[in-house]
Amino acid sequence: MAHPHIHPTNEISSAASKWLASLNPDQLNKATFEYLDGERLFWYYPPLNRHGLAIRDMNENQRNLAFSIMETCLDKHAFSQAKQIIELESILGKIESSHGIKSFSRDPELYYFTVFGNPNDNDPWGWRVEGHHVSLHFSIWKDKVISTTPFFFGTNPAEVKEGPHKGLRVLSEREDLGFELIQSFNSSQQKQSIIFEEAPFDILLYNSSKAFFPKEEGLIGSKMSGVQKELFMSLIVEYINDVRPEIAQDKLSMVNDMGIDNFHFAWGGGTSKGHKHYYRIHCGDFIVEYDNRQGDGNHIHSVLRDTENDFASDVLRDHLMNFHVL
Repeated sequence: MAHPHIHPTNEISSAASKWLASLNPDQLNKATFEYLDGERLFWYYPPLNRHGLAIRDMNENQRNLAFSIMETCLDKHAFSQAKQIIELESILGKIESSHGIKSFSRDPELYYFTVFGNPNDNDPWGWRVEGHHVSLHFSIWKDKVISTTPFFFGTNPAEVKEGPHKGLRVLSEREDLGFELIQSFNSSQQKQSIIFEEAPFDILLYNSSKAFFPKEEGLIGSKMSGVQKELFMSLIVEYINDVRPEIAQDKLSMVNDMGIDNFHFAWGGGTSKGHKHYYRIHCGDFIVEYDNRQGDGNHIHSVLRDTENDFASDVLRDHLMNFHVL
């Protein structure tokens, strides 16, 4: 649950309202749902047809206003990454075509924006943007951002290996920090941290509406050296800092309160770059999953989850009990 300090919710609400005001009735019908509609709890990250208003169905002004909603919520670097992930569709499409690979339509305009509820009401409301390898979900209530998860970023290719964009690695930090941490472990620490000989095919939680692992696995932070703890914290912060600093502060405070000693780091697959690999960070309700197995270890899926408050379920439960139960 969000801590009681000032959030940029007026800016977010204003951005969403301006976008909605720019839409015609048909567009508005596609772009909006009630906040309690079950649609809000469905999410997925492959290329597929989605509900919401696609970029391809907006004019230039509407597109700019839609991306302004995203920009008000994300850290500058993460906002740039989100746009690069979308642009990777065109790069991937050309690579697959040059190799004679028949796959999904790789269209950077097939990303869908949706608003749930009314940004100008006192009740909770939220927004979502979703498409191939981007799935962002934000809920706001009055002056607080009450949920920012699930937060999914992926890349295919993880590293562009040919063409004019050769060398581009949009999510390089979360890959490099993961390898740096696992390689810093001694043999005993690696033995405790490696829970899979091979990386799973995908993140294990997939697109579940309710995130759940029965227990933490891997190497606990209390068994890491001081330098390793710093690396571990840098990796955790890599995910938390995808949102703008004023919003990220809630989760940063939570992590500090829980203590790095109580977080677990679990690994699967090879421990050197170029090998298929997986890692998980877990402490209580906080879960990060990262997987890079598909595409011969060149296709990243990564997600931050909050087992009790994905989609603002924890805060919403309190709201419903206080205001909607007779």
